[in-house]
Amino acid sequence: MSSLEEPLGLDKLPSLSDIDLSRRFSSKRCSTSGDDSGLGYCWIDGKTCGSFNSYEKDFKEFARETFTWRNHTREIKHKDVVWQNKGRKNDTVPRGITTKIFKGMPNYVKIVEVGPRDGLQNEKNIVPTSVKIELIKRLISCGLSVVEATSFVSPKWVPQLADAKDVVEAVKNLEGARLPVLTPNLKGFEAAVAAGAKEIAVFGSASESFSKANINCTIEESLVRFRDVINASKKLEIPVRGYVSCVIGCPVEGAISPSKVAYVAKQLHDMGCSEISLGDTIGIGTPGTVIPMLEAVMEVVPVEKLAVHFHDTYGQSLPNILVSLQMGISVVDSSVAGLGGCPYAKGASGNVATEDVVYMLNGLGIKTNVDMKKLLQTGEFICKSLGRPSGSKVAVASKV
Repeated sequence: MSSLEEPLGLDKLPSLSDIDLSRRFSSKRCSTSGDDSGLGYCWIDGKTCGSFNSYEKDFKEFARETFTWRNHTREIKHKDVVWQNKGRKNDTVPRGITTKIFKGMPNYVKIVEVGPRDGLQNEKNIVPTSVKIELIKRLISCGLSVVEATSFVSPKWVPQLADAKDVVEAVKNLEGARLPVLTPNLKGFEAAVAAGAKEIAVFGSASESFSKANINCTIEESLVRFRDVINASKKLEIPVRGYVSCVIGCPVEGAISPSKVAYVAKQLHDMGCSEISLGDTIGIGTPGTVIPMLEAVMEVVPVEKLAVHFHDTYGQSLPNILVSLQMGISVVDSSVAGLGGCPYAKGASGNVATEDVVYMLNGLGIKTNVDMKKLLQTGEFICKSLGRPSGSKVAVASKV
């Protein structure tokens, strides 16, 4: 989720190792309010769980908490419950605990595969166009219904994607998946349409500093650009996806207020974006900081129009996805083999691996329609092409 136009001051951005995470990214700094309303003992960093010796007393204390986001989640009929306690002998778990924990989770999750664009754009060595095309074809064959193909940005600033026109022309008629492309401005949009793109995406930020570094304009200036692109897309009936980066923190500004994220997300929604992806660009989020961010955004944008996009810098992507599902999110961005990263945050690692996301969802009984065997083979294909090991723990474990 980066690299759209001319970067500014890249050499001055701090590495993640220089950031005081406990001070700048604590859940208290990201809270929507000073109290604990609606967050519960078990969700926020620094909060203690109950000190009772009795599990039942602990559970009763936990059960008193009110989870305000559940006002936003879709209602689930009994037949749609995706996980149920099978009832073990001598089981002392209070009746209904599984329903409480998994309430609101979808029975199907749409995975948006961003590997061909977000995953490859930061590779130093130019990936052959033929490899990119083959990667997209293989990802579609895995059952992925949305594969982000490329980005129409200036080749001067993102040389890896200089072949965007050739890639789109080669895959535009493939069946079985939608193939959106990133278009940072009207010029990029026009080039994408000319190449045959049928769906696009625009990219904003909740951080003023990151917006200036990434797309060379302020947040308000970026919204003006996006409005022009979205208005043009409406005339051609081309769907537009919106991205919001730095939804938890920024390498320059530190913690980002959930209200800032909600503001940008609402602007994109009001302009006409069909879906808005919320990205933890530098991967410093935890469930304790993701929850208040999502809660703020869900106050102004319908939950069914939201997606989450996590980088796995601190290994928190899967827990962050899990709490997002509990809050009603049913669209998750990921990258095959965990490809990707953020050039504007030194030390930030790649996207959460698609293989790892699918593995977790399979374990929860949530459908994805993704063939894990083919997905692992596709990850192996691109890693061999890049000459690097997979960033997927499932891929690594499957070879042991």
